[in-house]
Amino acid sequence: MKNRLACAALIAAVFSITSASAETLPRTWEVTRLVPGSAFHGVHGLAIDKAGHLFAGSVAGAMLYEVDISGGTAKVAIPAPIGMADDIAFAPDGTMAWTGFLAGDLYARKGDGPIKKLATGLPGINSLAFRKDGRLYATTVFLGDTLYEIDVEGDKPPRQIMEKMGGLNGFEFGPDDKLYGPLWFKGQVAKVDVDKAELTVVADGFKVPAAVNFDSKGNLFVVDTALGQLVRVDPRSGGKAVVAQLKPSLDNLAIDDKDRIYVSNMADNGIQEVDPATGQAKQIIIGKLALPGGIGVTSENGKDTIHVADVFAYRTVDGASGEVTEKARMHADGVTLEYPMSATAKGNDVILSSWFTGTVQVIDGKTGTTREMLHGFKAPHDAIVLADGSILVAELGTKSLVRVSGEHGKDRTTVVGGLEGPVGLVGGSSDEVYVTEAFAGTVSRVDKNGEKTVIARDLKMPEGLARASDGKLVVAEVGAKRLIEIAQEDGKITEIAANLPIGLVGAPGGLPTHIPTGVAIGATGVIYLSSDIENAIYKVVKK
Repeated sequence: MKNRLACAALIAAVFSITSASAETLPRTWEVTRLVPGSAFHGVHGLAIDKAGHLFAGSVAGAMLYEVDISGGTAKVAIPAPIGMADDIAFAPDGTMAWTGFLAGDLYARKGDGPIKKLATGLPGINSLAFRKDGRLYATTVFLGDTLYEIDVEGDKPPRQIMEKMGGLNGFEFGPDDKLYGPLWFKGQVAKVDVDKAELTVVADGFKVPAAVNFDSKGNLFVVDTALGQLVRVDPRSGGKAVVAQLKPSLDNLAIDDKDRIYVSNMADNGIQEVDPATGQAKQIIIGKLALPGGIGVTSENGKDTIHVADVFAYRTVDGASGEVTEKARMHADGVTLEYPMSATAKGNDVILSSWFTGTVQVIDGKTGTTREMLHGFKAPHDAIVLADGSILVAELGTKSLVRVSGEHGKDRTTVVGGLEGPVGLVGGSSDEVYVTEAFAGTVSRVDKNGEKTVIARDLKMPEGLARASDGKLVVAEVGAKRLIEIAQEDGKITEIAANLPIGLVGAPGGLPTHIPTGVAIGATGVIYLSSDIENAIYKVVKK
């Protein structure tokens, strides 16, 4: 008993000292989650195994998930990076196969056995399906347009069957042993005799068909990503009937043995269950955001509006309430948007950029209309509007900052080159700009004449960048998972927040992170930060 009392007294003393010390420590920054996170990082391919388990794939997240349908949750089944899955299929013997779109790899796994790479060197490997005899077929789409037979043992290289079909996307073998699938770029659904390499159009008149699947009765169901429709097609006559009106950005579907239909939506980061008899849809899982990258802030009457490049959508967030408003979503009919990954905002200009599509988009912040969609950049990672109205682009592919001006951005001049991974950009008080070089681990000032001065060195993957009213720079040091403040005059670094959920790992051989972590500062000095790991937005306030 005496020893117990002594221990209790010691614990109490230590607690007292710790508490007192904590009270005397400076309390500087408070970090809160403004927008909650979600599962997936954009959701694409779906498949159901013989036991009725639903699996979902994510390309940007490079993970394959198992979804609890009744609980509305998801857990990682195959982690990054080999879990990258644009499409998933199950063989008659239960083997699961999936396609790593960006990496160009195709994997398979039977039960809990080892993961086997069946094919590699196929960038854009997209859709796949097994025949009843166990043979496996796959296509490249967007980064290619070819149909292959894949050796299920992985010993032989893929055998090319056809090419230039028009984007043969999410497909399945029908009861007649023909391969049925959508032609993304032609608005058609076709069937392919893979033995004769013959393609026949089954149905026409779709906007952007993304995937097809059969139910137990032989009905063919198609998702139209642009119109947000689930359509039933008679594979014999080509007759069509809209079964359910959903939102655009649909990607894939899967049908279980009870003919329940599950549909994935990229922009919603969600999956719905659709009753084909009534057309009623039940949301199984959904996110406020899909995959937030770069962010910008505009302020009016003391109110901050955060502009989010959400990869599959462009959204805004109320800086006070966290309320999310959707401005545009990918692939929606009549909408101009190309996988935005970075965002900046100044005055009435919102600038979105995408390294994946090589685009810089200028949006009117009040009307939401696109004023310019500029193409032909090489991996643009950020872009800002300069004082004279021209645009400065951080072009990672050419290691340079490029000034864009003239009608429709036709005049492009390199301001400075030799940059090692330019990712984040922010304007200064005069004509200077500041840039993060993620690979070099530096933050630099670049003057109008292109002269570069390094302000901070030896950082770990600095990405998002913002400038406070006092001139200090706030940087997302992604490799260290922290937010830091840099004084320009002496380069002194002060940690603002640590252990942050940032730095979603990229595909092997590619970029260290797929999505840049965004940082922006509101009118009152509030810092906003995007989390690509959680799909969340954080708010950092000085106490």
